[in-house]
Amino acid sequence: MKTGDFAEVRRSFDHSEMAAFSALAGTGVLPEAVPEPLIAAMFSYLLGVKLPGPGTNYLKQEMCFLRPAPLGVTLTARVEISRLRPEKHLVDLWATCTTPEGSVICEGRSLVLAKDVSA
Repeated sequence: MKTGDFAEVRRSFDHSEMAAFSALAGTGVLPEAVPEPLIAAMFSYLLGVKLPGPGTNYLKQEMCFLRPAPLGVTLTARVEISRLRPEKHLVDLWATCTTPEGSVICEGRSLVLAKDVSA
């Protein structure tokens, strides 16, 4: 791993998935936009599976949601290493979620404990 390394995932959410989310959440109301927890889950996927990957543990996460994420639009979630602290096995990452047009839906940072951190 090195500063500047990144991982991305692209995904869209449809009305049937919102119905399932609504049923699980117990709200009975279909969301008109992608709920924030589903966007946050895209970051969790990236951190746990892609970068840094298996064995990663969240220590801190700060997210700022700037606008609603439209249904049926392919969203791109991206995490990028902004700082490595190998002596403590810590990785700081900047996270963004954008639309195909480049509108930022969400941004923030994550601090994780990773098994293998190299500078």
